[in-house]
Amino acid sequence: MTFMPPEKKKKAALYVRVSTHHQIDKDSLPLQRQDLINYAKYVLHIEDYEIFEDAGYSGKNTDRPMYREMMDRIRKGEFSHLLVWKIDRISRNLRDFSDMYDELKKYKVTFISKNEQFDTSTAMGEAMLKIILVFAELERQLTSERVTAVMLSRAEQGLWNGATVPIGFAWSEEEEYPVADDEETAVVRYVYDLYEKLMSTGEVAFQLNEENVRTKRGGQWTPKTVRDILRNSFYIGTYSYNKRESDGSHRLRPESEWIVKPNNHPAVVSEEQFERVNKILTDNFKGIIGTQRENIHTHVFAKKLYCGVCGSLLTAGLDAARADGFQPSRYTCSTNKTTRNIHSCNSFVSDILVAPFILNYVSNLIRLQDSSNPSAASKRSLTDISRMLLRGSAFIDVAGIDREALQETYLMSVDGYQKEAYSMPEGEETGGSLALEKAKKERDRHTKALERLDELYLYGEEAMSQKDFILKKNKIVEKIEEAESEIRRLLTASGVITDHSFLNDARNFLIAQALNHSRDIDFKELIDGVGKEALADFVDSVVDRATISDKCVMSITFKNGITHSFTYFPKEERKTQIQERGKYKQFIDTVLIYLKEQGPASRTDIEKLTNLKRSSVYTLLQELMDQDLVVKKGNSVAIRYFYNGDDA
Repeated sequence: MTFMPPEKKKKAALYVRVSTHHQIDKDSLPLQRQDLINYAKYVLHIEDYEIFEDAGYSGKNTDRPMYREMMDRIRKGEFSHLLVWKIDRISRNLRDFSDMYDELKKYKVTFISKNEQFDTSTAMGEAMLKIILVFAELERQLTSERVTAVMLSRAEQGLWNGATVPIGFAWSEEEEYPVADDEETAVVRYVYDLYEKLMSTGEVAFQLNEENVRTKRGGQWTPKTVRDILRNSFYIGTYSYNKRESDGSHRLRPESEWIVKPNNHPAVVSEEQFERVNKILTDNFKGIIGTQRENIHTHVFAKKLYCGVCGSLLTAGLDAARADGFQPSRYTCSTNKTTRNIHSCNSFVSDILVAPFILNYVSNLIRLQDSSNPSAASKRSLTDISRMLLRGSAFIDVAGIDREALQETYLMSVDGYQKEAYSMPEGEETGGSLALEKAKKERDRHTKALERLDELYLYGEEAMSQKDFILKKNKIVEKIEEAESEIRRLLTASGVITDHSFLNDARNFLIAQALNHSRDIDFKELIDGVGKEALADFVDSVVDRATISDKCVMSITFKNGITHSFTYFPKEERKTQIQERGKYKQFIDTVLIYLKEQGPASRTDIEKLTNLKRSSVYTLLQELMDQDLVVKKGNSVAIRYFYNGDDA
């Protein structure tokens, strides 16, 4: 945290916003801009100012690009004043404005609204600001209520209130309502007929994609797009409104709040077929009827892992719970949801495998950076760096790292330390280098102080209250952040911009401290200590993407753009994949009898039946399939094994 010194020259941030393009065209932005410039110059006598404009953004929240940039720079201490044309240009939401105003006071920034004629440097101005904001929010809520009432009234009359027009219909300006489109209607009816035949949304999606039938927007079909069509009563002439929340969650409202208008328009699917199809859907549903899924699960590597075969993003979900109750995430190739595995890639991986690899690799990378110094960094060979990066049991099957990545990492480890990088032209002083070394020592000193404080709080003989610990810790963290900010400023000024700055940023997380002090990170223990949310934030700050193939991490691309690719020993030489040779054979008859009597089963079912390891179960099933005694059907987590004996 950086506070602005009293003697610093005044500088104003001028913020302007309009919510519609109509206002932009009517010169509202230029009017606001010029008024604020004049006010800054002739009333506040501030010549140094900067304008931040958000055109076409609503004031209901503060999720606006230029507003966020302005607040970031206020936190860095760049401005002494914040000027707006009217208070609602910042926000019409009392809580958002209150949060912003608390920050302005923290950084000693004066807030001024030109039209309301007050500034927060006085007690009266501060009180008036809060009163005006209350009424601004009240006006927004009343407007929202009026709009909602009009929309509900229109829906009661069966009028269209605007939404995405479903496939099978096209918008009619004349009717002011969607009307049937013959070509798309044929697709809808085909979807209903296919589902009655196949009784699986996944199978319907696969067949539609194979036949090159496109969705309304020309995309591929998924089980969800198929299910949405089958569940949509619009196709039997029923218009429904107000069924879901409008707060972004899309949760269902209580049924008493729904507006449902049967026979509001011509149907394109018979009501009898609609009922048959929906009964099959309900019977096939394996969950609890009437419940809704909530986004309550955090997946540490969500949107980070990609298939090494087809390049598709691996989708995240929960894997089976382990014996100790821990339920890791499972990441599966998304192409299996839209096609019949045309790439022959059944890529999936669990947190149990990928997390130790990536986290320990980042840990080794951080330690490599920390161990860099003027004498040692330049003397390391690429072999030394490879050995340091592959230190730990997570890399026992890795044969090596690609040479280009090692060379870039070598440069990264010495960049900013070599004498040549900081040498000044002849005749110029070397104050920049001295200042840089001083800032680094300051950062290291406070980092050690933070470690000592942690030890004192956890193990000290005299108890320290949690409040005192947090206050002292926050002060030290602020000092570390100030030192790192100064280091980055000096490096930028000298033309030396290190590629490992993303790791410096990561040190603001407590997780970085855990990574830096452990030689072999226990993923489950780390989750218990910091939580999945914090760990996911950390991974997002360091890793851009990783490629997975055959349950192995093939490459990691970091936020600084460097990609590290890995080569592995042959499978038969890998120590972590030694199978229980021969043990599975005693369960062959058991599995065949089970499949014959109980019907198709998943791989997990077979694991529970035999108590074998996953690798042994795969070997067992593969042998049965080679003998045509078992058939595998489905994709990804939907794979099932069927008995295929002579008396089937």
